[in-house]
Amino acid sequence: MSIKDLLSLCLFVVTSCAHGVNIDKSLVRSYPRNESAQIVTYPKPTLLGNNTSFSVKARSPGGNWKALDMYLVNLSLINTTTGSSATQKSSMAYFDFCGTVEVSVTYNTAPITTAVIRPYSYGLLPQISGNNTVAFTLDKPQNVIVQVNDNIFDCLHLLSSTIDTNVPSENSTDVIYFGPGVHSVAGNVLQVPSGKTVYIAGGGVLTATLNFSGVHDAGLSGRGVLYTTSGGAIVVEYSKNITIDGAITVLNPNGYAISSGQVDGFTIRGLRAFSNKGNGDGIDLFCCQNAILDGLFMRNSDDCIALYNHRWNYYGNSSNITVQNSSLWADVAHPTNIGTHGNTDNPETMDGVTIRNIDVLDHREPQMLYQGTIAINPGDSNMIQNVHIEDIRVEDFRIGQLINMRVMFNTKYNTSPGRGISNVTIKNMVYNGTHANPSILEGYDSDRSIDFVTFENLVINGKQIADTMKKPTWYETSDFVPMFANDHINNLTFRAT
Repeated sequence: MSIKDLLSLCLFVVTSCAHGVNIDKSLVRSYPRNESAQIVTYPKPTLLGNNTSFSVKARSPGGNWKALDMYLVNLSLINTTTGSSATQKSSMAYFDFCGTVEVSVTYNTAPITTAVIRPYSYGLLPQISGNNTVAFTLDKPQNVIVQVNDNIFDCLHLLSSTIDTNVPSENSTDVIYFGPGVHSVAGNVLQVPSGKTVYIAGGGVLTATLNFSGVHDAGLSGRGVLYTTSGGAIVVEYSKNITIDGAITVLNPNGYAISSGQVDGFTIRGLRAFSNKGNGDGIDLFCCQNAILDGLFMRNSDDCIALYNHRWNYYGNSSNITVQNSSLWADVAHPTNIGTHGNTDNPETMDGVTIRNIDVLDHREPQMLYQGTIAINPGDSNMIQNVHIEDIRVEDFRIGQLINMRVMFNTKYNTSPGRGISNVTIKNMVYNGTHANPSILEGYDSDRSIDFVTFENLVINGKQIADTMKKPTWYETSDFVPMFANDHINNLTFRAT
């Protein structure tokens, strides 16, 4: 490559970062050349709550710093004596960038004695400087938690994404556009028609629930925030080909971040969601087919991801569901829960679930019946089959189990036991920690059993658990997890790599 060609390539790369150029080099949106051409920040509307625990700024290497606005995040801590929830205040900031950025975080509350950046799998090591500042570098957009002095609530959730190169025109007939600032709609519910995309710009905040009901080819995108909705943030039901894409953040809804029933063709990419209310699930899918949940960051006050069959007015089987490339933090209940709800009168099946490349950051659930970073618990005559789980990294959590796999009959929620669990593979699951209760594999009876479960390269605190490992002949391999498996488990296998 000639020097002239090299200079042309460098110029194109810099221009792409500064102006948001598509692969075909068409100019989509021009960002002002200011103190950091590779960084786009969004002013927070003044009406929103603020948390002053942290100050954060970012810059291109060697450039001038740009401050990021801070959002107040409410989280939940359950009192195990009373069952009540106490709201815990936390912080969130977000921005877009291209290339490499340096980040400086100042903790305004106390001196910093320790600091970590999670997920640990990202390998980001903060450098403490002065009395109360940490610095680190991001070479690509990532959603991280900056945790100082071992505080899991008074921490910084720093969310970043690529620069938005697909900003629609405000006047497009196919778009319902919300720009910077706070927006509301009559009745606090926005009904989204077929063929329309709701776009919430960075710095934009919408306080309404989005309802996709009986529609097709519709969606949500942008860089903005759905904030303190009166109910759940997003409802998708009886619909087809719905896409939520971009880097939308759901803050403090009074319900689920997303509830979806009887949807065929549902894609969710880049969603971030925080909750602290009761029933504050992240994403719940009921009777859905062909769903992809990708690149999520979920910190919720109930199940982060829940996959079910029939409940309420949703009916039918579930199939071909993928959850991938995500970080899950369950302040209450499960990071991932599969199978509780179904149809005793007309039994349903969930077939084909893939969960891969997941960081489980925390799991806190004092109730034994609702533990498990991965829980597969069919009730209501459900059959769960063909589940593939791979590349799961579990950090040390507060209270819970690594795996809870039970064919169950929980009379609080079920009218019959589940029919069974069949053909589950869990590959490359790693847990490092000391707080896990023994895992449970429990079939209901000989007719409602758990069949063909394979663990491949299960690693617990650096030790690979396999049937070929050295152990006393009278020990079960599951004892080394530790895991209890009852008499209604058939073909349980632990394989090495």
